[in-house]
Amino acid sequence: MRTINLSYPLPPETVAQWARPQVAALGQFDGLHRGHASVIASAVTSARREGVPAAVITFHPHPKDVMGKGDYDGYLTPPRDKQELLAAMGVDLLYIIEFNEQLSRVSPQDFVTGMLLPLQITTAVVGFDYRFGYKGEGDADMLRELGSGHMKVETTPPYLLTGEKVSSSGIRKSLQSGDLERANAWFGRCYHLRGTVGHGEKRGRTIGFPTANLQLEDRYVIPAKGVYAVKVHHEAAVLYGVMNVGVKPTFHEGVTAPSFEVHLFDFAADIYGQELMVELVSFIRPERKFTSIDALIAQIADDAETAKQLLEYHS
Repeated sequence: MRTINLSYPLPPETVAQWARPQVAALGQFDGLHRGHASVIASAVTSARREGVPAAVITFHPHPKDVMGKGDYDGYLTPPRDKQELLAAMGVDLLYIIEFNEQLSRVSPQDFVTGMLLPLQITTAVVGFDYRFGYKGEGDADMLRELGSGHMKVETTPPYLLTGEKVSSSGIRKSLQSGDLERANAWFGRCYHLRGTVGHGEKRGRTIGFPTANLQLEDRYVIPAKGVYAVKVHHEAAVLYGVMNVGVKPTFHEGVTAPSFEVHLFDFAADIYGQELMVELVSFIRPERKFTSIDALIAQIADDAETAKQLLEYHS
């Protein structure tokens, strides 16, 4: 898959390089959940049928972040994660359009005539609730009208699980409330965090549970504070463990920024400065303050055993 960074308006040299008949899925696609996957799968299927590349057109940064909506709290799939997932879905071209205040004021008509048609998008595939252009004035019907004679438009229906529409906002709420089972079901995979192992307080090794302090590489949506059973990817190895997300209230007061401490089972190598990708498999319990270090140690041991049972079940 090729990733192409675009800006509006498209420079002539960009058009000359990338204009070609192609099918494109349009959307923000933060999360790449089951609903997004259905849109992208439809685009890939159409592209294969037409014998042209399958593309995805998305934005970065997130429009809510640029426009200061206030309820924006990070990415479910930062750009690197999004690229890896889309490549696995069979996408040939990923166009990432720089979203800024200038683009936020572009009308639906100008977006189509200045961005989509110059790239020779033959078929645009969008979700049933797709909106675009200034103040979200454009929808699928307007897109179809603006592309008439040049670009077909296909829409996909809402993706339902147990009668509920799968959505990024619903996943965010589930992650932040500790309902990881629901979030992962809507994703169609385990939510993950990626980062580099840094130096923490090194307290874990003194109580028999050494931990890797994960320093996130991007602005992820932070899940609920608590303890998780996790599957960890380190280089070519797959490891298992337990992770605490939180402020460690047994040792600290007044701390608001959470840390991410991963205890890996049966693992003792030095991995400072190395990258980990941590899949959150199951939520074990909320974070809480303990009355003594001994009580904390006993609970960590119990959490580790619970995590091993959950990970064995999920495997």
